[in-house]
Amino acid sequence: MLKYQKMKGVSIMAKGQIYDEEFKKTIVDLYNSKKPACEITREYGISNSVLYKWVKQYSPIKMEDGTITTNKELQKLKKELFKVKEENEILKKAIVIFTQK
Repeated sequence: MLKYQKMKGVSIMAKGQIYDEEFKKTIVDLYNSKKPACEITREYGISNSVLYKWVKQYSPIKMEDGTITTNKELQKLKKELFKVKEENEILKKAIVIFTQK
């Protein structure tokens, strides 16, 4: 099984191969254009599991309002929303403390 390390948008596989974001998106575009997965994996030397992981992360998702995003972008937004909600709760508690004095 291949192991990954994450470094600012670059995946380093155990074999020492480095894949940047653009490469991953290009592979996903090929997959979404109906090129067979077996051809993609053979031609670019990636495993099926890596291909399908990238497809899950980078395939376009059409939202109800017509905008298009990816699963990776949604996960980033969820984390950011969680952080903002947490900060908001801290600020609410601080307001209560400072208004009591």
